[in-house]
Amino acid sequence: MTVKGGQGERQVSAPDVDSSRATVLHVDMDAFFASVELLEHPELVDKPVIIGHDGGRGVVSSANYAARRFGVRSAMPVGRALRLCPQAVVLRPHYEKYREASAAVMTIFRSVTPIVEPLSIDEAFLDVAGAVKLFGPPAVIAAELRRRVHRETGLTCSVGAGASKFIAKLASTRSKPDGLLVVPPDRVLEFLHPLPIDALWGVGPATRDALQRRGIRLVADLAATPPDVLTKWVGPAAGTKLHDLAWARDPRRVSTHRVEKSIGHENTFGQDIRDEEQLRRELLEQASRVAVRLRAAGYRARTISLKLRFADFTTVSRSHTLAEPTDLAKRIHEETTALLTAERLRGRAVRLLGTRAEQLMRAEDEMLGLWSDDEQWRGVESAADRAVARFGAGAVRPAALLHARGRDRERLVDTEG
Repeated sequence: MTVKGGQGERQVSAPDVDSSRATVLHVDMDAFFASVELLEHPELVDKPVIIGHDGGRGVVSSANYAARRFGVRSAMPVGRALRLCPQAVVLRPHYEKYREASAAVMTIFRSVTPIVEPLSIDEAFLDVAGAVKLFGPPAVIAAELRRRVHRETGLTCSVGAGASKFIAKLASTRSKPDGLLVVPPDRVLEFLHPLPIDALWGVGPATRDALQRRGIRLVADLAATPPDVLTKWVGPAAGTKLHDLAWARDPRRVSTHRVEKSIGHENTFGQDIRDEEQLRRELLEQASRVAVRLRAAGYRARTISLKLRFADFTTVSRSHTLAEPTDLAKRIHEETTALLTAERLRGRAVRLLGTRAEQLMRAEDEMLGLWSDDEQWRGVESAADRAVARFGAGAVRPAALLHARGRDRERLVDTEG
């Protein structure tokens, strides 16, 4: 394994790395939305590019690496991104293009192995254990996959290879952009333990700071901390999983099982609505309903979409892919209200409003996201779920909705899907 730069820099594999037992691949497209857009704007390849809706409260859907060097990140308000990088070019997103590119890439993956587990539109796990007799060792398979993706789509991807999903995903992240990193099982702790704790995807700033205050700075420090001590700090479930990951223990298998594609709720109003504040309250209730259904089904969503149908029956859909999947009404509502604001209604009458959670994955499969900064809020919403289950619908409601029903809303149809 060759390291380029310091501890926090990109890592790629040496050509002679032994990949024979690193049969789980994680393939992650590089700055996917931005890269797809740049295929039609080659003149912008070396310039900072932001994908999002400029103005208002639009958010960054993606940014190329030239923009990321200035601190621009997905889900950041476009206005803030432009303050960090005033010279950036803002391009509007075209989600149909991204879906087409994703389908082409997934077809390439499935030509190598049938055991492909898409995580989102731009990343997937592959189990290539059954493909080595046909195509060679995993490192050779990964290198050829990268070449084919670039040759057939014009896009680049980063690949991590390991004996588990956790290590493969972490390796692909460390190899970005446009890299390949193989972590042989006998060198996994050598790779893992020197990393800072926030290299573990899902360990957010709050968790990192809480652990650093206790002297836990590297993954090696986590590994050396007794599990019973960790559970006192972060709770039984998170403490146990943190300790397991610090020792590279991850029993999950690559699965082709498909979960439900989306969960949503929409309202058709008896009278068209022009008041954006009223629409935001509608979106809050929709977010609450969608989140409850996500948690009940054991799913989290990577993408949140907003649907608007106007008085003239014109219909538009807008969506945003999250950095981390969610099952929280708070996060869903933040996303849909940002999308609503970016649409700049200016008093245009809305006939139908909808919220949808898409790109679903099983919550238990997202073991790396268990310690994000949303965990405290997840506890609040889960407590509300229990109260509703015990006392009935309406037992717990957001304060903004306490007086809304029957006063300022008239629905013709409520629809869940």
